[in-house]
Amino acid sequence: MLSKKTRYAILAMKHLSSKYGKGVVLISDIAKAENLPIRFLENILLELKKNGYLGSKPGKNGGYYLIKHPKEINLAQIVRYFEGTIALLYCVSEKAYQPCEFCMDERTCKIKSVFKEIRNYTYQKLEQTKLSDLVDLDESDSIMYSI
Repeated sequence: MLSKKTRYAILAMKHLSSKYGKGVVLISDIAKAENLPIRFLENILLELKKNGYLGSKPGKNGGYYLIKHPKEINLAQIVRYFEGTIALLYCVSEKAYQPCEFCMDERTCKIKSVFKEIRNYTYQKLEQTKLSDLVDLDESDSIMYSI
């Protein structure tokens, strides 16, 4: 399961991608549009800014905007940043590998094999899915996707 923090980050990034190139977006507008708690969202946006995904403009009419084009940011990047790993088991993780405490031989472990396939598929799908893929705008510019 993804944490709420990760889900909120994806929703906020999706919203910002729908406004890409149109200037700054107020935190309150993101929170209202995506039904997110504003206090929690402020911290998430600051983390995304520190990680190089967002820029900001301070002040009364300030807000956030994507630095990179939505086609350059994939879901794997966001999930890894907030979750640390995509794998469900540490013994199949590429970023946070730890030996399995239950396994007699990792090379022949059938459980590890299945979870490695799951990790590989999940990673591929998340890497292939760009923020731009999450935004379908109709004639009235309303967002048609949500998590």
